[in-house]
Amino acid sequence: MQSSYQAWLWEQRGQRCVENLKKNGFDAHWVADAQAGTDLILSMIEPYQSFGFGGSDSVRRLGLVEHLSARGKTVFDHWQPNLSPKDTLAIRKSQLTCDCFFCSANAISLTGEIVNVDGAGNRTSAMAFGPCRVIIVAGMNKVADDLAGALQRVRQVAGPMRAKSLNMKTPCAETGICTDCHSPQRICRITTILHRQPMLTPTSVVLINEALGF
Repeated sequence: MQSSYQAWLWEQRGQRCVENLKKNGFDAHWVADAQAGTDLILSMIEPYQSFGFGGSDSVRRLGLVEHLSARGKTVFDHWQPNLSPKDTLAIRKSQLTCDCFFCSANAISLTGEIVNVDGAGNRTSAMAFGPCRVIIVAGMNKVADDLAGALQRVRQVAGPMRAKSLNMKTPCAETGICTDCHSPQRICRITTILHRQPMLTPTSVVLINEALGF
C-alpha cells in the first residue's frame, strides 16, 4: 500500500517537473517505469549512428548499451572492462562529438533546472555542447523542490553515495557527510546548472517513476 502512495506522489511531482522543464526549453517526458523509459528512448534515437555514455548507473539500468551494440551502432563507453588510461581518455573525447550522448543528472529541480557535478568534466562538457543530441535519464528520487534543494541533494546525497560506490578515499565516502574537502580523489570539482536548454544542443529529459542511481 505504501508503495502505491509513493508512486502516486512521484507521478504528481514528475508531471509538474516535466511541465517546468518544457517551459525551460527541454524536451521532457515522464514514464511509469524503466521498461517504458527504454522503449521511449529507443523510439527517439533511430536516426543516430554513434552514441556516448557518461558514467551513469541510471542509464545502464535501462540496458541501452546492450540494445545499441546489438543493433550495430557505434558505442563510446568508457566503462568497458580492461581499458588502458589512454583508451579511456580517447573514448571520453569521442563522447563529445557523438550523434547522441546519454547521461543522468545528480539532481533536477521541480522548477526545471538540471544540476550535475563532475570530477573530470567529460559528462558536463558533453551535456552542454558537442553531440547532436543529449538524452538525460533520471529516476524520481533525484527530483528536488527547487534549485537550492537540488544543489543540497548533490552535496548531501549524490556526492557521498557516488564517492562510496567508486571506492574513493574521501571524507564523504567514510562518513557520508560532505566537508568540502581537498582530497586528491575528490569527485566534486565541476558544477553545471542547465537553467535552460543549451542553444545548440537539443536536450531530452526522461523522468522515470522509480528510484534510479545515486
